[in-house]
Amino acid sequence: MDNEEKTMTKETKPALQIQNVTKTFGKKVAVDHVSFDLFPGEVFGFLGPNGAGKTTIIKMVMGFVRPDEGTIIINGYDRKLHYEAAMSSIGGIVENPEMYNALSARLNLQMYARLHKGVTAERIDEVLELVGLTDRANDAVKKYSLGMKQRIGLAQALLHKPKVLILDEPTNGLDPAGIHLLRDILKKCAHEDGVAVMVSSHLLNEMQLMCDRIGIINHGKLLQICSIDDLMHHARNSSIYRIKTSNPALAKDILSVKYSNRITNVNEDTLDIEIEEEHINECVRCLVAAGSDILGVQKLESSLEEAFLEITGGGIQIE
Repeated sequence: MDNEEKTMTKETKPALQIQNVTKTFGKKVAVDHVSFDLFPGEVFGFLGPNGAGKTTIIKMVMGFVRPDEGTIIINGYDRKLHYEAAMSSIGGIVENPEMYNALSARLNLQMYARLHKGVTAERIDEVLELVGLTDRANDAVKKYSLGMKQRIGLAQALLHKPKVLILDEPTNGLDPAGIHLLRDILKKCAHEDGVAVMVSSHLLNEMQLMCDRIGIINHGKLLQICSIDDLMHHARNSSIYRIKTSNPALAKDILSVKYSNRITNVNEDTLDIEIEEEHINECVRCLVAAGSDILGVQKLESSLEEAFLEITGGGIQIE
Protein backbone atom coordinates (compact mmCIF):
# COMPACT_ATOMS: atom_id res chain seq x y z
CA MET A 1 0.00 0.00 0.00
CA ASP A 2 1.61 3.32 -1.06
CA ASN A 3 1.52 6.59 0.91
CA GLU A 4 -1.52 7.91 -0.99
CA GLU A 5 -3.50 4.73 -0.21
CA LYS A 6 -2.49 4.91 3.45
CA THR A 7 -3.68 8.53 3.66
CA MET A 8 -6.98 7.59 2.04
CA THR A 9 -7.39 4.73 4.50
CA LYS A 10 -6.97 7.03 7.48
CA GLU A 11 -9.54 9.46 6.09
CA THR A 12 -12.08 6.71 5.34
CA LYS A 13 -14.83 5.80 7.76
CA PRO A 14 -13.85 2.66 9.71
CA ALA A 15 -15.42 -0.59 8.54
CA LEU A 16 -15.01 -2.04 12.05
CA GLN A 17 -14.81 -0.15 15.34
CA ILE A 18 -13.84 -1.84 18.60
CA GLN A 19 -14.57 0.53 21.47
CA ASN A 20 -13.39 -0.18 25.02
CA VAL A 21 -14.19 -3.91 24.77
CA THR A 22 -13.60 -6.07 27.84
CA LYS A 23 -14.17 -9.77 28.49
CA THR A 24 -13.49 -11.83 31.60
CA PHE A 25 -13.77 -15.56 32.20
CA GLY A 26 -14.09 -16.09 35.94
CA LYS A 27 -11.20 -14.17 37.49
CA LYS A 28 -9.18 -14.07 34.27
CA VAL A 29 -9.34 -10.87 32.23
CA ALA A 30 -9.03 -12.16 28.67
CA VAL A 31 -9.54 -8.78 26.96
CA ASP A 32 -8.85 -5.58 28.86
CA HIS A 33 -10.51 -2.39 27.50
CA VAL A 34 -9.32 -2.79 23.91
CA SER A 35 -10.11 -0.13 21.29
CA PHE A 36 -9.07 0.11 17.64
CA ASP A 37 -10.45 0.76 14.14
CA LEU A 38 -10.20 -1.35 11.00
CA PHE A 39 -10.39 0.51 7.68
CA PRO A 40 -11.49 -0.49 4.18
CA GLY A 41 -8.59 -1.37 1.91
CA GLU A 42 -6.12 -2.53 4.56
CA VAL A 43 -4.85 -5.80 5.97
CA PHE A 44 -4.62 -5.36 9.73
CA GLY A 45 -2.56 -7.89 11.65
CA PHE A 46 -3.56 -8.76 15.18
CA LEU A 47 -0.33 -10.04 16.67
CA GLY A 48 0.35 -11.72 19.99
CA PRO A 49 1.22 -15.04 21.61
CA ASN A 50 -1.26 -17.84 22.15
CA GLY A 51 -3.55 -16.83 25.00
CA ALA A 52 -3.04 -13.09 24.49
CA GLY A 53 -6.72 -12.43 23.75
CA LYS A 54 -6.74 -12.41 19.94
CA THR A 55 -9.26 -15.21 19.45
CA THR A 56 -11.54 -13.86 22.19
CA ILE A 57 -11.72 -10.49 20.43
CA ILE A 58 -12.41 -12.17 17.10
CA LYS A 59 -15.15 -14.33 18.64
CA MET A 60 -16.75 -11.19 20.07
CA VAL A 61 -16.66 -9.50 16.67
CA MET A 62 -18.11 -12.60 15.00
CA GLY A 63 -20.91 -12.84 17.57
CA PHE A 64 -19.81 -16.09 19.24
CA VAL A 65 -18.95 -14.42 22.56
CA ARG A 66 -20.67 -11.46 24.19
CA PRO A 67 -18.42 -8.69 25.57
CA ASP A 68 -18.84 -7.68 29.21
CA GLU A 69 -18.23 -4.04 28.33
CA GLY A 70 -17.73 -1.97 25.21
CA THR A 71 -19.19 -1.53 21.75
CA ILE A 72 -18.58 -3.26 18.41
CA ILE A 73 -19.65 -1.36 15.29
CA ILE A 74 -19.57 -3.12 11.91
CA ASN A 75 -20.10 -1.09 8.73
CA GLY A 76 -21.75 1.65 10.79
CA TYR A 77 -24.10 -0.66 12.72
CA ASP A 78 -23.83 -1.24 16.45
CA ARG A 79 -23.85 -5.02 16.65
CA LYS A 80 -25.81 -5.01 19.90
CA LEU A 81 -28.60 -2.81 18.51
CA HIS A 82 -28.65 -3.88 14.84
CA TYR A 83 -27.30 -7.41 14.89
CA GLU A 84 -28.52 -8.64 11.49
CA ALA A 85 -27.48 -5.50 9.62
CA ALA A 86 -24.06 -5.56 11.26
CA MET A 87 -23.40 -9.25 10.67
CA SER A 88 -24.59 -9.20 7.05
CA SER A 89 -21.43 -7.39 5.99
CA ILE A 90 -18.89 -9.59 7.79
CA GLY A 91 -17.23 -12.86 6.84
CA GLY A 92 -14.65 -14.89 8.65
CA ILE A 93 -13.05 -18.08 9.88
CA VAL A 94 -12.58 -18.76 13.58
CA GLU A 95 -10.46 -21.82 14.31
CA ASN A 96 -11.29 -24.58 11.76
CA PRO A 97 -13.87 -23.91 9.04
CA GLU A 98 -16.98 -26.08 9.35
CA MET A 99 -17.92 -28.09 6.28
CA TYR A 100 -20.04 -31.09 5.29
CA ASN A 101 -17.18 -33.48 4.60
CA ALA A 102 -19.22 -35.93 2.52
CA LEU A 103 -20.26 -33.19 0.10
CA SER A 104 -18.18 -31.48 -2.55
CA ALA A 105 -16.73 -28.02 -2.09
CA ARG A 106 -19.18 -26.65 -4.66
CA LEU A 107 -22.18 -28.14 -2.84
CA ASN A 108 -20.92 -26.75 0.45
CA LEU A 109 -20.73 -23.30 -1.07
CA GLN A 110 -24.16 -23.66 -2.67
CA MET A 111 -25.69 -24.54 0.70
CA TYR A 112 -23.93 -21.64 2.41
CA ALA A 113 -25.07 -19.30 -0.36
CA ARG A 114 -28.69 -19.83 0.72
CA LEU A 115 -27.96 -17.85 3.87
CA HIS A 116 -27.24 -14.71 1.85
CA LYS A 117 -29.20 -12.86 -0.80
CA GLY A 118 -27.85 -12.44 -4.29
CA VAL A 119 -25.10 -15.07 -4.31
CA THR A 120 -25.08 -16.43 -7.86
CA ALA A 121 -23.57 -19.55 -9.43
CA GLU A 122 -21.09 -17.23 -11.13
CA ARG A 123 -20.00 -15.90 -7.74
CA ILE A 124 -19.38 -19.45 -6.52
CA ASP A 125 -17.18 -20.11 -9.55
CA GLU A 126 -15.40 -16.81 -8.92
CA VAL A 127 -14.41 -17.61 -5.31
CA LEU A 128 -13.40 -21.16 -6.24
CA GLU A 129 -11.03 -19.72 -8.82
CA LEU A 130 -9.78 -17.10 -6.38
CA VAL A 131 -8.67 -19.74 -3.85
CA GLY A 132 -7.28 -22.06 -6.52
CA LEU A 133 -9.79 -24.92 -6.14
CA THR A 134 -11.65 -24.86 -9.47
CA ASP A 135 -10.17 -28.21 -10.50
CA ARG A 136 -11.13 -29.85 -7.21
CA ALA A 137 -14.50 -28.17 -6.72
CA ASN A 138 -16.51 -31.37 -7.29
CA ASP A 139 -14.41 -33.55 -4.96
CA ALA A 140 -15.74 -34.42 -1.52
CA VAL A 141 -14.26 -32.17 1.16
CA LYS A 142 -13.16 -35.27 3.12
CA LYS A 143 -10.56 -35.83 0.39
CA TYR A 144 -9.08 -32.38 0.97
CA SER A 145 -5.87 -31.68 2.85
CA LEU A 146 -6.01 -29.34 5.85
CA GLY A 147 -4.65 -26.54 3.70
CA MET A 148 -7.33 -27.08 1.06
CA LYS A 149 -10.01 -27.04 3.75
CA GLN A 150 -8.62 -23.70 4.91
CA ARG A 151 -8.90 -22.39 1.36
CA ILE A 152 -12.48 -23.56 0.87
CA GLY A 153 -13.27 -21.98 4.25
CA LEU A 154 -11.87 -18.72 2.91
CA ALA A 155 -13.99 -19.09 -0.23
CA GLN A 156 -17.04 -19.52 1.98
CA ALA A 157 -16.17 -16.43 4.01
CA LEU A 158 -15.82 -14.36 0.83
CA LEU A 159 -18.89 -15.72 -0.92
CA HIS A 160 -21.29 -12.89 -0.06
CA LYS A 161 -18.71 -10.14 -0.72
CA PRO A 162 -18.29 -9.00 2.89
CA LYS A 163 -17.01 -5.53 3.69
CA VAL A 164 -15.11 -6.92 6.69
CA LEU A 165 -13.13 -10.18 6.61
CA ILE A 166 -11.85 -11.69 9.88
CA LEU A 167 -9.44 -14.63 9.93
CA ASP A 168 -8.07 -16.31 13.06
CA GLU A 169 -4.65 -17.91 12.53
CA PRO A 170 -5.39 -18.56 8.82
CA THR A 171 -1.94 -19.96 7.99
CA ASN A 172 -2.34 -22.95 10.33
CA GLY A 173 -1.93 -26.14 8.32
CA LEU A 174 -0.82 -24.39 5.16
CA ASP A 175 2.39 -25.28 3.34
CA PRO A 176 4.64 -22.44 2.07
CA ALA A 177 2.85 -22.34 -1.30
CA GLY A 178 -0.53 -22.18 0.46
CA ILE A 179 0.66 -19.37 2.72
CA HIS A 180 1.90 -17.43 -0.30
CA LEU A 181 -1.45 -17.89 -2.07
CA LEU A 182 -3.37 -16.79 1.02
CA ARG A 183 -1.19 -13.70 1.31
CA ASP A 184 -1.91 -12.77 -2.32
CA ILE A 185 -5.66 -13.35 -1.89
CA LEU A 186 -5.90 -11.16 1.21
CA LYS A 187 -3.88 -8.36 -0.35
CA LYS A 188 -6.10 -8.47 -3.44
CA CYS A 189 -9.26 -8.40 -1.32
CA ALA A 190 -8.01 -5.38 0.60
CA HIS A 191 -6.04 -3.34 -1.90
CA GLU A 192 -8.11 -4.03 -5.04
CA ASP A 193 -11.59 -4.77 -3.71
CA GLY A 194 -11.57 -2.44 -0.68
CA VAL A 195 -12.33 -5.12 1.91
CA ALA A 196 -11.24 -4.43 5.49
CA VAL A 197 -9.20 -7.51 6.45
CA MET A 198 -8.13 -8.46 9.96
CA VAL A 199 -5.81 -11.42 10.46
CA SER A 200 -4.66 -12.75 13.83
CA SER A 201 -1.40 -14.61 14.24
CA HIS A 202 1.48 -15.35 16.59
CA LEU A 203 3.92 -15.51 13.63
CA LEU A 204 5.71 -12.18 13.31
CA ASN A 205 7.37 -12.87 9.96
CA GLU A 206 4.05 -13.72 8.33
CA MET A 207 2.51 -10.50 9.60
CA GLN A 208 5.45 -8.56 8.19
CA LEU A 209 4.79 -9.93 4.69
CA MET A 210 0.99 -9.79 4.81
CA CYS A 211 -0.12 -6.69 6.69
CA ASP A 212 -0.26 -2.93 6.30
CA ARG A 213 -0.71 -2.26 10.03
CA ILE A 214 -0.43 -4.39 13.12
CA GLY A 215 -1.86 -4.25 16.60
CA ILE A 216 0.27 -5.89 19.26
CA ILE A 217 -1.62 -7.54 22.11
CA ASN A 218 -0.35 -9.30 25.22
CA HIS A 219 -2.19 -10.40 28.37
CA GLY A 220 -5.43 -8.97 26.99
CA LYS A 221 -4.05 -5.45 26.56
CA LEU A 222 -3.50 -3.72 23.24
CA LEU A 223 0.05 -2.42 23.60
CA GLN A 224 0.57 -0.62 20.31
CA ILE A 225 -0.79 -0.10 16.82
CA CYS A 226 1.67 0.82 14.09
CA SER A 227 2.40 0.28 10.43
CA ILE A 228 4.81 -2.44 9.39
CA ASP A 229 7.04 0.34 8.00
CA ASP A 230 7.12 2.04 11.41
CA LEU A 231 8.02 -1.22 13.14
CA MET A 232 10.75 -1.88 10.60
CA HIS A 233 12.05 1.66 11.09
CA HIS A 234 12.11 1.05 14.84
CA ALA A 235 14.10 -2.13 14.25
CA ARG A 236 16.61 -0.35 11.99
CA ASN A 237 17.14 2.72 14.17
CA SER A 238 19.00 0.83 16.86
CA SER A 239 21.37 -2.01 15.96
CA ILE A 240 23.47 -4.39 17.99
CA TYR A 241 27.23 -4.23 17.50
CA ARG A 242 29.61 -6.97 18.63
CA ILE A 243 32.97 -5.64 19.79
CA LYS A 244 35.80 -8.18 19.92
CA THR A 245 38.43 -7.50 22.60
CA SER A 246 40.85 -9.47 24.76
CA ASN A 247 39.22 -8.08 27.93
CA PRO A 248 35.42 -7.75 27.59
CA ALA A 249 35.03 -7.08 31.32
CA LEU A 250 37.27 -4.02 31.06
CA ALA A 251 35.41 -2.86 27.95
CA LYS A 252 32.12 -3.21 29.82
CA ASP A 253 33.41 -1.11 32.73
CA ILE A 254 34.57 1.61 30.32
CA LEU A 255 31.33 1.75 28.34
CA SER A 256 29.06 1.42 31.38
CA VAL A 257 29.89 4.97 32.37
CA LYS A 258 27.77 6.25 29.49
CA TYR A 259 26.04 3.20 28.01
CA SER A 260 25.27 0.93 30.96
CA ASN A 261 21.74 0.10 29.83
CA ARG A 262 22.86 -0.57 26.23
CA ILE A 263 25.19 -3.51 26.90
CA THR A 264 23.23 -6.64 26.05
CA ASN A 265 25.74 -9.47 26.31
CA VAL A 266 29.32 -10.12 27.50
CA ASN A 267 31.16 -13.27 26.42
CA GLU A 268 34.70 -14.62 26.67
CA ASP A 269 36.12 -12.32 24.00
CA THR A 270 33.18 -10.18 22.84
CA LEU A 271 30.80 -7.56 24.12
CA ASP A 272 27.43 -6.72 22.49
CA ILE A 273 26.04 -3.20 22.68
CA GLU A 274 22.76 -1.88 21.27
CA ILE A 275 23.36 1.57 19.90
CA GLU A 276 22.63 3.90 17.01
CA GLU A 277 24.99 3.62 14.06
CA GLU A 278 26.26 7.18 14.41
CA HIS A 279 27.45 6.47 17.97
CA ILE A 280 29.46 3.28 17.44
CA ASN A 281 32.60 5.21 16.46
CA GLU A 282 32.37 7.16 19.71
CA CYS A 283 32.24 3.87 21.64
CA VAL A 284 35.34 2.61 19.89
CA ARG A 285 37.21 5.87 20.60
CA CYS A 286 36.25 5.66 24.29
CA LEU A 287 37.60 2.12 24.53
CA VAL A 288 40.88 2.94 22.77
CA ALA A 289 41.42 6.10 24.84
CA ALA A 290 40.92 4.09 28.05
CA GLY A 291 43.45 1.45 27.04
CA SER A 292 41.11 -1.31 25.82
CA ASP A 293 42.27 -3.16 22.72
CA ILE A 294 39.84 -3.53 19.81
CA LEU A 295 40.22 -6.68 17.71
CA GLY A 296 37.11 -6.14 15.59
CA VAL A 297 33.64 -4.59 15.37
CA GLN A 298 30.73 -6.41 13.75
CA LYS A 299 27.22 -5.11 13.14
CA LEU A 300 24.58 -7.71 13.97
CA GLU A 301 21.40 -7.24 11.94
CA SER A 302 18.62 -5.87 14.10
CA SER A 303 15.41 -7.78 13.60
CA LEU A 304 11.72 -7.16 13.59
CA GLU A 305 11.49 -9.64 16.42
CA GLU A 306 13.80 -7.53 18.59
CA ALA A 307 11.60 -4.48 18.05
CA PHE A 308 8.53 -6.55 18.86
CA LEU A 309 10.04 -7.94 22.05
CA GLU A 310 11.00 -4.43 23.12
CA ILE A 311 7.37 -3.31 22.77
CA THR A 312 6.06 -6.30 24.74
CA GLY A 313 8.78 -6.09 27.38
CA GLY A 314 10.45 -9.29 26.17
CA GLY A 315 7.94 -11.42 27.99
CA ILE A 316 6.96 -13.66 25.09
CA GLN A 317 8.56 -15.60 22.30
CA ILE A 318 7.50 -15.45 18.69
CA GLU A 319 7.93 -18.50 16.49
